[in-house]
Amino acid sequence: MTRILVDPGSGVAPWRQVRDQLVHLIRTGELPVGAQLPSIRQLANDLGLSNGTVARVYRELETAGLLHTARRNGTVVAAVPRPDPGAATALAEAAAEFVRVAQDLGVQQQDAVQAVLRAYQDGRVRVSGT
Repeated sequence: MTRILVDPGSGVAPWRQVRDQLVHLIRTGELPVGAQLPSIRQLANDLGLSNGTVARVYRELETAGLLHTARRNGTVVAAVPRPDPGAATALAEAAAEFVRVAQDLGVQQQDAVQAVLRAYQDGRVRVSGT
């Protein structure tokens, strides 16, 4: 499994960081349907978190239908998350704010677009829960 990282200084609760990263890995196919996840105890140990924190993440993702836990098979990816219907609106609002800032700075359109592309390529885009 791709490495999950928890940043204690990020201001985001550790359970939320783990949840968001798992959703991202599932959405991008890095964790395909049927992929087995580590046990709660193993992932908690690897991340330096309590078992309860990881159990909360697994429970939430199981309730959302993304994971399935069976005693014999452990926890596996059950489905790819559906797109968030509010994501388009949130993205449009963020884009409008970005354009406003770019224009206030006097940045040309092509330079603003290049800045976004560089941010994606450099991996400076934070993973969200959507």
